Amino acid sequence: MTQALGQSERNTITQWETVASCEKISEAYLLPVLEEIIESFPFEILGIHADNGSEYINKTVAKLLDKLNIELTKSRPRRSNDNALVEAKNGVVIRKFLGCSHIPQRHAELMNAFHHEHFNPYLNYHRACHFPLEVVDNKGKVRKTYPQNRMQTPFEKLSSMPVELRNLKASVALEELTKYALSMSDNEAADRMQKARAAMFEAINRRQQRASA
Repeated sequence: MTQALGQSERNTITQWETVASCEKISEAYLLPVLEEIIESFPFEILGIHADNGSEYINKTVAKLLDKLNIELTKSRPRRSNDNALVEAKNGVVIRKFLGCSHIPQRHAELMNAFHHEHFNPYLNYHRACHFPLEVVDNKGKVRKTYPQNRMQTPFEKLSSMPVELRNLKASVALEELTKYALSMSDNEAADRMQKARAAMFEAINRRQQRASA
């Protein structure tokens, strides 16, 4: 299972995304992955929005989030728009780069290594996102346009925000994030990620062949 978690207002504004794989859909497997995701964000997480699954809505997760002073909200039944950002990202990010084919659960650790080392850095520091420009027409209706000059990476969007709105963690310095972002070009990062993805799927295929032999 691959979930894009960690929804907060700042996550929506910046489109910062952390992808992680969970071996099984249960709170025992989800909790360490959730902790890793929260830790990976450079800014403080104020709230997490999840669906109605019991792996998210339970006392164990609630206790963890209460300890971190993070508000937990959940989607309403049969209201797909409540989770619209994650669903959209699943389409343009997860399905595009990882495909739609089933990947056995036992490969979650291998996939997480790829996510941590290659995929998430590429998504947040080198892959540009569309940021809308809202225009009110003469009828008072708000219309969104997506001009080319408003495309930014999540990091560029974060760094462009006023200092008081970035809400960076005390252990995170914007200068260090900038240095990391500039350590390679966007094309170099994309090439590195694609090669790592190919190597990951080759490793998964070899494991599958050995298991079926």
